[in-house]
Amino acid sequence: MNKEVELLLNNPYVGTLAFFAIAVIALVVFLTIFELVTKYDDWKEIKSGNLSVAMATGGKIFGICNIFRFAILNNDTMMQSLIWAGYGFILLLVSYFIFEFLTPYFKIDEEIKKDNKAVGFLSMMISISFSYVIGACVT
Repeated sequence: MNKEVELLLNNPYVGTLAFFAIAVIALVVFLTIFELVTKYDDWKEIKSGNLSVAMATGGKIFGICNIFRFAILNNDTMMQSLIWAGYGFILLLVSYFIFEFLTPYFKIDEEIKKDNKAVGFLSMMISISFSYVIGACVT
């Protein structure tokens, strides 16, 4: 069975489709986890026009996908890529908590919910920046 799967995944079209499908599913799961740790409803805020939440969420989406990019490029099998991408996501989640911890003068989630664009932009840039650092470490 594994040989048949490997043979299918060696086809560039099937392999691309498989990695794409897995990445989409993982993105939904990882965004759901991020939504559970934030103190606001991401999609409700975005629907109401909260640009700060959109920037922070966009940064998370970019960060997650960028980590997947590195995991796919640097690993031979889909399982290795998934393990490293999952580990990278955990590190990205940790960076979110570090950001919150390092800003004791105000609460990140509260400022983003109030549509503080400066904080939303900074949150986006932290997710993007750390995704490059994490991605470079994914082997």
